[in-house]
Amino acid sequence: MVTKPLDFKGNHNPTWCLGCGNYGILNVLRASMSDAGLSPERTVIVSGIGCSGKVPHFINAYGFEVLHGRTLPVATGIRLANSTLKVIACSGDGDGYGIGGNHFLHAIRRNIGITWIVHNNGVYGLTTGQTSPTSEEGFRSKTTPFGSIEEPVNPLALAIAGGAGFVSRAFVGESLHFRKVLTEALNYPGFALVDVLQPCVTFNKSHSYAWYAERVYKVESTEGYDPFDRSKAFAFAFELEKLPLGILYRRSIPSYEEKIPQIAENPLFSRDISSIDISNTLKEFL
Repeated sequence: MVTKPLDFKGNHNPTWCLGCGNYGILNVLRASMSDAGLSPERTVIVSGIGCSGKVPHFINAYGFEVLHGRTLPVATGIRLANSTLKVIACSGDGDGYGIGGNHFLHAIRRNIGITWIVHNNGVYGLTTGQTSPTSEEGFRSKTTPFGSIEEPVNPLALAIAGGAGFVSRAFVGESLHFRKVLTEALNYPGFALVDVLQPCVTFNKSHSYAWYAERVYKVESTEGYDPFDRSKAFAFAFELEKLPLGILYRRSIPSYEEKIPQIAENPLFSRDISSIDISNTLKEFL
């Protein structure tokens, strides 16, 4: 089935603040889903709580909005139950790197077949502007009126150190480049991180489109670029003055699903369980 970006347009219109980077993420996601050859009936969008959590409402595909920080475990369950589905997870930086940080590390370790898009704007936007895990030191917010004293989380370095097979960053203001990166991530068979720099025009005015545009650059344009070189990937991840975009690191490793013979043969949901008697088990626990 050949799809077009508009085939993934849902019945509801977005209600984000005007100028929010989420609009760009939504448009690129629809386009990349088409480029990757996905179809609405074989795709599930899982999201957490926050502005990014509304993405399933605006996509023509199956959707599941979960508890704050629990995006990845629910996405994992869906993928294990039906490994024929393409599972895409959407989180904010607070939802994914803060409340759901523990799940982030274990999704990496398992290399489950999920594409994880993190809407990284450096602030808790839905709850009107508190410091998030990726807020810069000194960032003033409702919870840090004198400036944050904490160093921000470095999700790219965490992913590379944890052994992730696909680690990337995009900027919503570079939509064509973002589209290529996300399409590659959707085609990756294991866990793929796409950290998306996106302005929150209402609650993080210091990190505007212009601010990002002055600092981002594409890693593939650098001399000797090699996405399979872990040392170079670490160097990119720790750059702070300039912000590298693209696929920082990738490697070919077996996915979690490939290691489980019961799933490798055929998906769990298709198994005939009509002959399985669980009455004794039920008696034991009920």
